[in-house]
Amino acid sequence: MKGCILPLTKLVPPPHFSNAINFKSFPFPIVPSPLLSSHPFNPHLFSLAAQQPHPQQQLPEHDDEAEEENFQVLTAMKTDYNDILIVDTPKSRVLLLDSSHSVHSILYKEHKWTGSYWDEFASLPAVVPKGPIAILGLGGGTAAHLMLDLWPSLQLDGWEIDQILIDKARDYFGLADLEKTTEGGGILNIHIGDVFIPSEDLHKRYAGIVVDLFSNGKVLPQLQEVSTWLELNKRLMANGRFMVNCGGVDGGPRAMDGSTDTEILSSDESWLLNPALKALSKAFPGQLSWKRMPKENGENFMALTGPLPDMESWSKSVSSPLSISVKDWRPCELVPRILS
Repeated sequence: MKGCILPLTKLVPPPHFSNAINFKSFPFPIVPSPLLSSHPFNPHLFSLAAQQPHPQQQLPEHDDEAEEENFQVLTAMKTDYNDILIVDTPKSRVLLLDSSHSVHSILYKEHKWTGSYWDEFASLPAVVPKGPIAILGLGGGTAAHLMLDLWPSLQLDGWEIDQILIDKARDYFGLADLEKTTEGGGILNIHIGDVFIPSEDLHKRYAGIVVDLFSNGKVLPQLQEVSTWLELNKRLMANGRFMVNCGGVDGGPRAMDGSTDTEILSSDESWLLNPALKALSKAFPGQLSWKRMPKENGENFMALTGPLPDMESWSKSVSSPLSISVKDWRPCELVPRILS
């Protein structure tokens, strides 16, 4: 998928926001222009790699002179949990959170496909038992939009810790529409709370659980602990599965000789670079698969618990482009020469 650089018109972030917009949980390619460092709180110019099209579409060729587009900050505010910044563009609406200004949700105006890890979550209903699915880390509801579009009878429970964020997502990301029953009987039920603190609502058993929990651009540290996954596993019904956005590389494994050079790993071993995947492999030995998103789509590591699904059957049960991408899953294989 080709991209081009489009200049943004001037945006004015409030003083409590940092200058740069970074993309840790999904490196959506907005980058600050050189003007940022010299004019920290004045109107800024940003450049944005072109909005990603539907994965089956191609971007048109652009002239050397970049096309001008207008960008608008819809809301910018600080809550007890987040710095919230919602930006509207001619092609999409983007939710950025916390001091890292990481992209937590994106909603395209002409299609629901994102070309990134959110799309992968929509393949989960095909490989779990019939039953409700939970999303831990709902954000602006990118995954929920796509899942209910592809699976209109799906019963979704979305969990988010920040009530104000949910209110803004209802206003700007169409979340309120998902809270209405579809013609197929599907619906999104929203819960406000900390998913790691037991509650009556969390006693419910799920056929599948999507986990997309980030703070300051990094996977929550709890997800790097085996005990967390063993506790969360109690919320799955028999043969249920987790599908997890594990983020990117965060430090390397240590070899027997003490080396941490990433060159010691083959492509099949690169999942060991991700702490959340390593914790999952210990919590679910022999019952974990992984994939890594392509570089142009974020390079996030993804995890899926349970036996490796039959790829042909899975591929036939989901829409394109998922019918192709699900074939990239592979089992996590432990490497004896790498210390735990």
